[in-house]
Amino acid sequence: MDNLTFPRYSENDIIMHIRNCLLVASEAKSFSKGDLFPNVKPEVLQMIFMRALQVVYGTRLEHFYMMPVSFETPYPQIFDGFLPIVNLFINMERFFSLCRVNDFQIVDILNPKAKRTARFLSGLINFLFFRDSCREAYLEIQSTFKSAVEKEQQLQTAIQEGTLKLKKLDTVPADQEAEFKELSQDIQELEQKLNHEYRQKTAILQEEISQKKSEVAEKLQKLNEQKLILCNLKEEQKQLKSKIAEDPEELANRKEQLQQMVEKLKKDKQEVIKKYESYRDLVEILPPCKQEIQLYQKKMETQVANVTKLSNIFAEIRTLDDQIESNKSELKSAKMEEITLKRLVTVKREKLNTAEIKLKKTCEDIEQRKQAITQYCCHKFQEKREAVCEKLTATHAKIKQLKSAIRQLNDNAEKEKLKVQEMCLNLRVGLDKYHEHLASIVEKTTSGREEKIAEITKLL
Repeated sequence: MDNLTFPRYSENDIIMHIRNCLLVASEAKSFSKGDLFPNVKPEVLQMIFMRALQVVYGTRLEHFYMMPVSFETPYPQIFDGFLPIVNLFINMERFFSLCRVNDFQIVDILNPKAKRTARFLSGLINFLFFRDSCREAYLEIQSTFKSAVEKEQQLQTAIQEGTLKLKKLDTVPADQEAEFKELSQDIQELEQKLNHEYRQKTAILQEEISQKKSEVAEKLQKLNEQKLILCNLKEEQKQLKSKIAEDPEELANRKEQLQQMVEKLKKDKQEVIKKYESYRDLVEILPPCKQEIQLYQKKMETQVANVTKLSNIFAEIRTLDDQIESNKSELKSAKMEEITLKRLVTVKREKLNTAEIKLKKTCEDIEQRKQAITQYCCHKFQEKREAVCEKLTATHAKIKQLKSAIRQLNDNAEKEKLKVQEMCLNLRVGLDKYHEHLASIVEKTTSGREEKIAEITKLL
């Protein structure tokens, strides 16, 4: 993942994307290509980075001017001018690691260069596009998730309703329990009879099939034996033809006998084939018989269900008859109650009219009180707002004064530093001259001493 890169955009594309994605209307109008290329303006770049952090993380301008909680200092006024840049660098360094930019430094904010800023901005724009695409995909997934949850809730309600209906259908009323037990016993007896008959028939058919298979096998053995006999006879016939002079009458009689034998064998073969086909048809009839028995079982089950439904319907008819009789008696009593209620309604309508008149008067009084209270609240709110605005203007003026004082102090400090540096340079120059003078004096003294010593040695 660390080796992945992002596409490098051209200068025009970078400016167009910054205008469309990051800057506000007034800032986009004043923003131009000369602000970034070929010479980058640090103020414009800092504004772009701040807007990017506002878009991605939602950081406000106030956060850039706040001291970190973990850092303590007795003189926080010293960091007023440097705090926004440091906070911007910390946040952007954290943000550029997401954009696959790992060489971002504070110099890129204070003294930016065109190539590096183009690379940083292309990585930032690429991340913004990726963020928009991920957001669209997330919103689509969220909408589909909501619809799926609604469908799940609908299905769950439908399942609950179905389970309740199944429970109602499964539960047998107390009046019909005896009939239900009798019908279930009858059904079980019928099923047992049908299963017993089905097993008997299948056993009989299987016995017949096995017998007929054995008969077919025996007859096939006989056919094979007769075929072998025919083959042996033909061989003997060939051998005898070569040995014996054949009589035409005997040959004719033998041929007739052989033809009769062949016809008998053909007839036996046809009978065997017919029996085989009839047995095969019986074997093929077995599965449809099973299907018919299953159909009969299903019909019996449907008949049982119909019987239960009929018993339910008869019970409902009885209950409805009882309800009709009770309703007729209730109708008579209801008619008597209607007459009394009509009289009461007329009396209550008169009372309602009087109550409505009173309500109208009370509503008008309440509205007048509401208007008076809203006017009073608006007046108080405006007064408090004016007081707060005055306080804000006073604090802004104080902040400006403090900033100007800090700037003057910084300027004075810089001037004093320059003076001290000049003094140090002058002192260094004076010291160098003094050392040179001392060295020359020492050289002169040493040379004079040597001359005197030489003279003394000559005299001696």
